[in-house]
Amino acid sequence: MLQQFNQANKDLKVYIDGELVHRDEAKISVFDSAVQGGDAVWEGVRVYNGRIFSLDAHLDRLFDSAHAMLFEGVPSREEVSTAIFKTLRANGMRDGVHIRLTLTRGLKITSGMDPRLNQAGCTLIVLAEYKPPVYPPSITLATSSVRRNSPMSIDSKIHHCNLINNILAKIEANNTGADAGLMLDKDGYVSEANGVNVFTIRRGVVYTPHADYCLPGITRATVLQLCANNGIPALEKRLSLTEFYTADEVFTTGTMGELTRVESIDSRKIVNKHKSSVLDRINGLFGELTRTQGVEF
Repeated sequence: MLQQFNQANKDLKVYIDGELVHRDEAKISVFDSAVQGGDAVWEGVRVYNGRIFSLDAHLDRLFDSAHAMLFEGVPSREEVSTAIFKTLRANGMRDGVHIRLTLTRGLKITSGMDPRLNQAGCTLIVLAEYKPPVYPPSITLATSSVRRNSPMSIDSKIHHCNLINNILAKIEANNTGADAGLMLDKDGYVSEANGVNVFTIRRGVVYTPHADYCLPGITRATVLQLCANNGIPALEKRLSLTEFYTADEVFTTGTMGELTRVESIDSRKIVNKHKSSVLDRINGLFGELTRTQGVEF
């Protein structure tokens, strides 16, 4: 499942603070807050057939995260949108594209933790790559010993770039031969995987953990809305590992991987005890949505 270098991306132009530069020249300062302390927020956005999917929702979350982090000198919504459009046009990109949009607290006048050392405003980075969904048709999960951050530590509602606990969970998954790590909350209930939200389906009902510890993902929200619009029962609730082990279907959601079936968790194979697949139906609805909706550029 490890991503490979895509030759289509060898001459990418990357946007950094108003300039488009070749990927080999795309650099930020050692005094930037992203380098100094992972002090940055980000979004992953997809482009389908000349449309940017869920752009407004992604920008809402980006600005909410920056506000919660008390960033100063934040670029306007119009400036960020223009930077995205400019980057896509400069690269001639129309489809099959993933955008990593990063906003850091910006440059410090000297190294240190204090945000008052940041006096130059934020750093905006737009990295657009040709990147299909990164997961295969089905994946395996392994439960991680690393707990998902509690709101008492770092609130998951802030889409920040400090991803160390997620990375540690991914390392554990790699070491067990699984594709991703399944992370629990402090009470042992399922939260999310190390890079994606998780859902179960049992007897035709779709379930997903409350967004208390997990990121309230935009693809997650899209799936819940699709269910509501199409008569598919869906609930948010606390879910134990056993409820995942014994589900009819399990899947993950995220911008990077879209909707992906989970084949097994901790060596427990997920067995659909019914003839029809609710996940296949949701996947079809999601595909139709990405083909027809989004911001044109």
